[in-house]
Amino acid sequence: MNQPGDYGTDAINKRYLTLVSLTAGLGGFLFGFDTAVASGTIGFLRTQLELNAIMEGWIMSSALLGSVLGAIISGFLSDNYGRRRILMVSAILFLVSALGTTLPETPTQLVIFRILGGIGVGIAAMVAPLFISELSPAHLRGRLVSFYQLAITLGILVSYLSNTWLLFNAESASPSSGFLHFIMVEEVWRAMFGSEVIPASLFFILLFLVPKSPRWLTKEGRTDEAYAVLCKVHGESLAKTEMEEINIAIKQESGDFSQLFQKGFRIALLIGLALPLLSQFTGITTVMYYAPTIFEMAGFRSGSSFGTAILIGFFNMIFTIVAIWKIDHFGRKPLLIFGFSGLSIALFFIGFQFYGHGPEIATGAIGYSLVGAFIFYIIVFAATIGPGVWVLISEIYPTKIRGRAMAFGTTCLFVGSTIVTQTFPVLRGWLGLSWTFWLYALIMIPAAIFVLKLVPETKNRTLEEIESSW
Repeated sequence: MNQPGDYGTDAINKRYLTLVSLTAGLGGFLFGFDTAVASGTIGFLRTQLELNAIMEGWIMSSALLGSVLGAIISGFLSDNYGRRRILMVSAILFLVSALGTTLPETPTQLVIFRILGGIGVGIAAMVAPLFISELSPAHLRGRLVSFYQLAITLGILVSYLSNTWLLFNAESASPSSGFLHFIMVEEVWRAMFGSEVIPASLFFILLFLVPKSPRWLTKEGRTDEAYAVLCKVHGESLAKTEMEEINIAIKQESGDFSQLFQKGFRIALLIGLALPLLSQFTGITTVMYYAPTIFEMAGFRSGSSFGTAILIGFFNMIFTIVAIWKIDHFGRKPLLIFGFSGLSIALFFIGFQFYGHGPEIATGAIGYSLVGAFIFYIIVFAATIGPGVWVLISEIYPTKIRGRAMAFGTTCLFVGSTIVTQTFPVLRGWLGLSWTFWLYALIMIPAAIFVLKLVPETKNRTLEEIESSW
């Protein structure tokens, strides 16, 4: 068995491995894009489709419902039909959703296609980081799986920018007619949704160029194909060693989901369920998707509040790159402890900015301080919790049931996201913004203790070494 750090790195095809990881990461880009693009459409939808409050809420939350459904079925599908094939299914769902949300005639039709896109999000959210993890050598796995989180942040930022560009184009367009003028000017929200066709098509095409997961192939008894993939990615010397470890580990697995309830693996199951849930109780969906509303409530003008939200999206992307650079150096556990602790401080500071202030908060030093608090928050999240949770839950489960087990964790993430998204307006009205953010800050303290006491360090360990440690 290899010792940590002994990987024969000269033989690893890093360029090919990076390109494959970036291709799978497009699923994360579509996750971020699909989730955030609706933020620019709701004002137009409210007017042009004559939405009542119930239908407006249903249109915004229907994608989250689809995400939960997609996460639930993704594990069974990926364990039975393979990671790459199910990623292709998610790409098709993204494409169908993009086309369907461009041309709906009724709110109900829009909801149906939003749910389909959400199912694609749920599938990609689980399968893409799992696929990257199973293909990566131990010493690069954290960095490569973090590409997925980077892609999510890039998708969110690009959706903000594309919505802004389309809105500017619609406002400055000359009077005209025709189909393109209809979807890009008269009802510009259609073009906002439809712009997802481009990355969805690219994702589907590029997936034909990536290999199947070597660990899934081995599980299916296709060891020659698995060895060929490992040789292409890792080099022949490391491939032989990894194949031996994979075969030994799979022979010891029952393949039954009850394996996760055995002594030792119960801790892995608890970690895989709790961390995704806690990552959403940081309030990240509140910050990313309600940011323009929060800043408007703080007294910022509509245009400047949206620009500030774009600034937050930019820092989110930049510091995810920092995480990619350092996660395999510092390790998962220290990043998660620092992340939950740092977010508690950041959330307390955000709440403090709102305490005792009215709309004048946007003026002078207080306004700058508020923006600074949000930027500090997003820097901490992007550099720690965002990528750290995805990396860890893709590493800790046995090969035969990894897809189904990780699907539970991904479902918890979307359930947590739904809870936070739905309860924020209620908490904001009941407690006020200060105490709402202070509540999130308090939840971060037991989250940090949970990581300190129960989460193991997994850096520089193969998936089979992590499995045997339980």
